[in-house]
Amino acid sequence: MSTTEPTFSVLLQRFFTQRLMQQKNVSPHTLCSYRDTFRLLLRFAMKKLHATPEQLTIEQIDAPFVTTFLNDLENSRGVSPRTRNLRLTAIRSFFRFASYELPSRSAQIQRVLATPRKKYTRRLIGFLTRPEVEALLSVPDKTTWTGRRDHALILLTVQTGLRLAEVTSLTRQSLTIGRAAYLQVIGKGRKERAVPLCRPVAAVLKSWLHEPRMEGTELVFPSTRGSRLSADAVQHLLNKHLVSATRVCSSIGKKRITFHCLRHTMAMDLLQAGVEQTAIALWLGHESIETTQMYLDADLALREKIMAKTTPIDSKPGKYRPTGQLLSFLNQL
Repeated sequence: MSTTEPTFSVLLQRFFTQRLMQQKNVSPHTLCSYRDTFRLLLRFAMKKLHATPEQLTIEQIDAPFVTTFLNDLENSRGVSPRTRNLRLTAIRSFFRFASYELPSRSAQIQRVLATPRKKYTRRLIGFLTRPEVEALLSVPDKTTWTGRRDHALILLTVQTGLRLAEVTSLTRQSLTIGRAAYLQVIGKGRKERAVPLCRPVAAVLKSWLHEPRMEGTELVFPSTRGSRLSADAVQHLLNKHLVSATRVCSSIGKKRITFHCLRHTMAMDLLQAGVEQTAIALWLGHESIETTQMYLDADLALREKIMAKTTPIDSKPGKYRPTGQLLSFLNQL
């Protein structure tokens, strides 16, 4: 007895409810990213194929159509190659799911899965130096509630390297303020990690949590209405303080600083303090140690140390001296 294959509409709903939400239990951030991808894809299909989402078939969403859609994102919406690749990741994930549900379409699905990611030039990460961090922390007006909130938020981020979503969703239950102060967060991929807090940061947080206006919310950094801060609101408050900090430290104005740069700042501090790359990856909650490589690429001071150990071209070479008896023994073999 033959079974009826699910339609594209049914398959897409199963992908979100069964695959992403039930089986993989993805984070809300990932779910929203995938949702936005398919919103854009369906709207593009309605425009190009003149069909409603319910009328679309899996045969119509082939490799050439996916490539055309991705090109349109770049050309009409001006998205970056990085964003284009994120959209492709979501589409690939759906078609991997479809390969189990529609074995008869395996050839078409494999061609979609073979759609290449777009290469792009990876820029050096942005981060703040220690004087720039001190200037930024000095500008929030601590005589106001929002000023004290912003100061505590920036200070915590610079010391812990939390992601934006991790900071805005932080609750009182996530914090342990005592002799061994630390916080627990669930990061990307729903990986839980504990991050220790130094004494000055723990003292600021302890004082902040006793603010009168903090009694009605469980969020550590709420908005003035007690709700969760949006990404735009956090970037807005950061931009406001960056403008003021530029008057104190002019080098800040020469950099393009986003909230994520505060996370990079913390990672660069660890690297320059001699912390191993594996430990930095563990602290930041990176899935792979290769992600931490970008901090090595951006550390000019580390490259200068490497250069100092070499002999420049057209200069008098120095005499090599073994660093110990063991190397001397090996060189004589």
